Amino acid sequence: MSSYIEELLAHQEWADAEHWRAFEAHGGALNDKAIRERTFHIHLVQHAFLWMTGPQTTPFALKKIEDFPAMAELKEYGREGNAELLGNLKSFSLERLEATITIPWFQPPLTISRRHALMQAAMHSHYHRGQNATRLRELGGVPPMTDFIVWLRDGRPAARW
Repeated sequence: MSSYIEELLAHQEWADAEHWRAFEAHGGALNDKAIRERTFHIHLVQHAFLWMTGPQTTPFALKKIEDFPAMAELKEYGREGNAELLGNLKSFSLERLEATITIPWFQPPLTISRRHALMQAAMHSHYHRGQNATRLRELGGVPPMTDFIVWLRDGRPAARW
């Protein structure tokens, strides 16, 4: 891995896939409103950061939860977003990572480096995965152990979607 941001995004992809596998193993989780809405939010925000750190040649495609009538479609949206985030990062020079971008939903708009924006994407996803893990346990499921240190211990495994 060339940078800690690359490690964070690779961990994010692995952790997201582990959560999806845990949801699928506990049928009730896929039908739970809180898990569905929060998982949609996680992947929407990942796509927003993908767009913000990219070339922005087109307007951001703001999705709604209704755009994903089946959980399999939401899972694919998440898988694609994670893969694109990590793929884009691998092509960024250090100069591009440190260049600033504007986060438009802050008022006033916030200007930060791409590196900080990508770190925020990973941290934000981690926060909401924790909420989903708690909810999965409440539903009688077993949340996966997705701590960063576990990912390191296990040899930085690739996501198994």
